[in-house]
Amino acid sequence: MPRKGMRSICFSPRTPSFASPSRGPPARSPLSGPAAAEADKVIEAAALLIMKWNPDTSTYARVTSLFYESKREAAQFITCVNNLQKSMHALASANSAADERLVHAQFLMEIAMKRLQKEFYQILSLNRAHLDPESVSARSSRASARSSISEYSDDGNDEACAARDSIAEVEEASTAAMSDLRSIAECMIASGYGKECVSIYNIIRKSIVDEGIYRLGVERLSTSQVTKMDWDVLEMKVKNWLGAVKIAIRSLFTGERILCDHVFASSDSIRESCFAEISRDGAMILFGFPESVVRSKRSPEEKMFRLLDMYLAISESWPDIESIFAFVSTSTVRSQTLTSLARLSESAHSMLSDFEAAVQKDSRKSSPPVAGGGVHTLTVRTMNYLTLLADYGSIVGDIFADWPGPAKSSMPESCLDTAPESDDAPAISLRLTWLILVLLCKLDGKAKRYKDVATAYLFLANNLQHVVSKVRASNLQDLLGEEWVAKHESKVKQYTGNYERLAWSQVFASLPESSPAAGASPAQAQAQERFRRFNTSFEEAYRKQSESVVPDTNLREEILASVGGRLVQAYREFYEAHRHAIGEERSVGLFVRYAPEDLENYLSELFYGTGGDVGSTSSTSSSTSSNRHHSWSR
Repeated sequence: MPRKGMRSICFSPRTPSFASPSRGPPARSPLSGPAAAEADKVIEAAALLIMKWNPDTSTYARVTSLFYESKREAAQFITCVNNLQKSMHALASANSAADERLVHAQFLMEIAMKRLQKEFYQILSLNRAHLDPESVSARSSRASARSSISEYSDDGNDEACAARDSIAEVEEASTAAMSDLRSIAECMIASGYGKECVSIYNIIRKSIVDEGIYRLGVERLSTSQVTKMDWDVLEMKVKNWLGAVKIAIRSLFTGERILCDHVFASSDSIRESCFAEISRDGAMILFGFPESVVRSKRSPEEKMFRLLDMYLAISESWPDIESIFAFVSTSTVRSQTLTSLARLSESAHSMLSDFEAAVQKDSRKSSPPVAGGGVHTLTVRTMNYLTLLADYGSIVGDIFADWPGPAKSSMPESCLDTAPESDDAPAISLRLTWLILVLLCKLDGKAKRYKDVATAYLFLANNLQHVVSKVRASNLQDLLGEEWVAKHESKVKQYTGNYERLAWSQVFASLPESSPAAGASPAQAQAQERFRRFNTSFEEAYRKQSESVVPDTNLREEILASVGGRLVQAYREFYEAHRHAIGEERSVGLFVRYAPEDLENYLSELFYGTGGDVGSTSSTSSSTSSNRHHSWSR
């Protein structure tokens, strides 16, 4: 039964092509023969059923839905109207325009069309839940789910049975409504009332699409709105759009296209114009949103990845968009989508150039060097940015495929010896290689601000190690290549070697190059002087290096293995060869401050930036620090 208070639709009566019909039975035509008899039979049969459902003359017909009341009688009604239309054509082709049969048939046809318009509206209105785009687009999925659930029906699973029955009920209602709409549409179009049918369909279905876009949280934004909007608010809208675009394509527009194609299957031109009218405005808002976001003025680090997310969402959905909006009348939707992709790509180009310029211009002359030669914030920020960029994989490659190479003239000559040379590499690989080179060149300049050269080399080693580690652990390795990684890992070793030589050379120099010959014993004064010299050089070096920082665990272990392994071994030999030459036990405690195990413990505390001096320990006791075992100690 129709809803109470359902709004009425004003149906404009068609202007009849014939004289005003008589309300009484038509007079018999002088025409005779089988054709006239058949026409009489069809008109009389049609009159009985059509007048029964005339809402102007029957209260029952006014408050009752034909298609809800009886599917069988609804099918008969459609058949009667189709037969009536054929008879009207037959009478008209026989030059019987003045035949009262034709006049009466036209009168019946207008009543029938008014009935069908009412039924069409009711089915569309009362089946919004069953004809929502998601239900329509998921009909095949529901069928699959019902088939899957039926496999368990013999197990007595009540929940599975209930779910199967629910799926079947929804699918049955959706299928029935779509079938009824199609039969009415075909009948009205064949009878010359397609315009009235399309008007009702467009009004109702367009409101559903527009409401769907609104409920998904997508809105048209003007340039002034975007520029005034806080980034947090705009970013939230972007994240919402990313979810909305998938739902809109998968359910909203796909469902509407399926429904439109089904209802108006009899006319390609009508189904095309209907779908275009229904979907165009919503689609233009949806696919025009990224172009609005591009206009916002934000830093490259804030905005880049949200734009790439939108580019990825559209590019992944493009085959579906192209298929759904394949009509000529929906070409504006495809054009808007491609325009948004182009604007996103252009903006990504611009932002990456801006980011490169920001790295090159980073000076921060007022800020002191990083304490202990640690990793600079510029390194962290740049590599975080580039690793996130590389995570977008082929999309980044597509966006920057035609990007011109970097201008090497903008770099100091000292940096150009490691500039990328291969023209065969993808444009994005060359650009990212160049960006990292720009960063490393800036770090070279920052290293020169350290007064201690050893710390400068440690700074370079730490920062390059951070770069290489980030490359190794991300898609950057695929873009830059194994050769690039190996080359820069070698550079890290070169920096650490320079650091070790400058920071610890005096300590190594304080130890004799060779032990005394067998049977020989160094003089007491000589032994005391050598221990005193080692103590001084070690304590001085330790005091300086206790401020040093090596955040990377692997690099820290490598430096300790190199410095500690060689130093402890050399000191152990020196200690065993010279300790007994010191003299009495009291002298040993005065000159021999460290046992080899003490060195191991002290060195193990380095590179955390804790600072401090070496404390005195007994030559015969271990350090107060807990004993630690290292791969570099014996």
